[in-house]
Amino acid sequence: MIAAMVLGGAALAACAVTDMPEPDEGRALFTENCAMCHGPAGRGDGELAAGLDPAPPDLTTIAARNEGAFPRAHVLSVIDGYTRMDPAEDMPEFGLLLRGPTVPVDVGDGQFTPVPRPLAALMVYLESIQR
Repeated sequence: MIAAMVLGGAALAACAVTDMPEPDEGRALFTENCAMCHGPAGRGDGELAAGLDPAPPDLTTIAARNEGAFPRAHVLSVIDGYTRMDPAEDMPEFGLLLRGPTVPVDVGDGQFTPVPRPLAALMVYLESIQR
């Protein structure tokens, strides 16, 4: 009986780590880390936006700017800093978001890649606010 409870608990814990986050989890991270520049609704009108050059983009139109497809791999790259090799990119470093358990994310080509859960949560939230 105890062994079954332990195995059941371990299976449940494993599922919790590999389940994709819901948009609300990403919304909380967005509010805490991104809204000051990108605005509370992600439209590039945060309280710090006026002093930035270039201005933060409207994150609700990412898919529209990409022929209607949400570019998951690119969005993950921008958030995690990979695009900082581009001198025009002005995103701050979010190293703490890169820590913790990973979830498998389909980056759009049918291939799954392990992504830290907070980073995946932000991606899922941004995907959910597309207009």
